[in-house]
Amino acid sequence: MAKKSMIEREKKRQKLVDQYATRRAALKAIIKDEAKPMEERFRASLKLAQLPRNSSATRLHNRCQLTGRPHAYYRKLKISRIALRELGSAGLLPGVVKSSW
Repeated sequence: MAKKSMIEREKKRQKLVDQYATRRAALKAIIKDEAKPMEERFRASLKLAQLPRNSSATRLHNRCQLTGRPHAYYRKLKISRIALRELGSAGLLPGVVKSSW
């Protein structure tokens, strides 16, 4: 089980990403538009730098929804490999059978 503080930090980051997504997208569009004057593009890049760092989507990290584990994460199932094995062994996942030999 991951530390509660790490899980809460990730939730806070997700909330910031959702809050600033449209603003970041608009500023990035201005920066990439070569038809706009250089001064306007530079001002947009300064405004982008003023936004909180945690509002960037690249700062998010996938975590298991059951345990909060950050590694060995299956995107399709949104759980870690350890949780997948435990649920599969318990018979709680349809179509999943733990093999042993």
